[in-house]
Amino acid sequence: MTTGSWATAVGGGAVAPTEIERALSAAVAGGSADAVVELLARTRLYVLVARLHADIPGWTAPLSTIRDEASRRACVPVLTPGMLPPWHPEWVFREVSLGELARTWPYDVRRLAVNHGTPYAAVVDARPKCLKAWLRADERTGGHDHGVLLTDSGGPLHGPLAQGLALGAHLAVTNGLIWNRLGAAYEDYAGDRARLRSPWGIQHRAEYRDRLASLMKNQLVGRAQEAVLRTRHTLAARLGRTPTREEWAEAVGRAFAARDADDRALAERSLRHITRYEDRLRADGALAPDGRVDTLAAFDLGRAVNVVRLALGARYTDPHEAEQDVLRLGELARAAYTSWADFSLGYLMARIVHWAEDDGPEAAEGTYRQSLAEHRILTQEPTSPYRNLPWS
Repeated sequence: MTTGSWATAVGGGAVAPTEIERALSAAVAGGSADAVVELLARTRLYVLVARLHADIPGWTAPLSTIRDEASRRACVPVLTPGMLPPWHPEWVFREVSLGELARTWPYDVRRLAVNHGTPYAAVVDARPKCLKAWLRADERTGGHDHGVLLTDSGGPLHGPLAQGLALGAHLAVTNGLIWNRLGAAYEDYAGDRARLRSPWGIQHRAEYRDRLASLMKNQLVGRAQEAVLRTRHTLAARLGRTPTREEWAEAVGRAFAARDADDRALAERSLRHITRYEDRLRADGALAPDGRVDTLAAFDLGRAVNVVRLALGARYTDPHEAEQDVLRLGELARAAYTSWADFSLGYLMARIVHWAEDDGPEAAEGTYRQSLAEHRILTQEPTSPYRNLPWS
């Protein structure tokens, strides 16, 4: 199988797919084996597996080897995230950490071949004393990076497909994954299937299509919270201004008057949570003084993009169908919001309010800080799709 988009060239030179491959090239050029190991310890690494083997319950295929033509030595080949090849129905990928490689290393192999045969290759010494250094680096770094924006230079960067994929950028940043890819894996084959099982309850294609349809209709975001926001939006349209909190609370009381006591209590809590976090966002400069969040639809739409990518990695869908679904999600988002910033705030608010409802405002504090940091990455970093893609 050929690897991804590394052959893309500008001015006759190869363009690294992501910052990971650029950093790896720099570390190799610097001549420091320790720097290469440190980088690999903070990076997702992938090994190719036949889907037939990956589907065997409770069995993990042993690490495969190749022979390096230059040295004539056996090597274990791995790929970095930007180097995964195009999607194939019968070939999948397993994510491995540097520590896992050290613990399961074949006793008679002395080289790790990273991105073998590409401009972003590294050959790493795998003698026993080096494997111990891998374990120390893995423990020291704590695994691959999270909270980073990764862009594939060979993936969609312009147009409706890029716009649709960018809806899922919050979760991509959270997990340290490439945001603009429909390809061989989201995380990895087993992980993608596991994430679909829990929390989504998806174990086959029919369940996937059903859950995606619900997300497209915004049926999984909190209905009480959405109704509370819709009440304010309707009242604002009638008044020609944003209602006061008292006017809003009275309108919510009337809207929920016929509901049972639990629904009324949930609506009252939702109003308090939304008010609390809108005030926080204004104080932190993320929401304009006269701004407000009118819908939480972004939460379902953003998660839906990631469910599509998970389903593609799990082989519950194919690239053409996945692309059509992402394009449809982009259309739905543009109908619900007027800008990337508004979409991002809707996603952020839904996430925080749900956490506050489930565990209380104090427990939601960490989620608020993390969500605000990711919102700032997406709305402020020069390379962010929210800075480089038009909303419509």
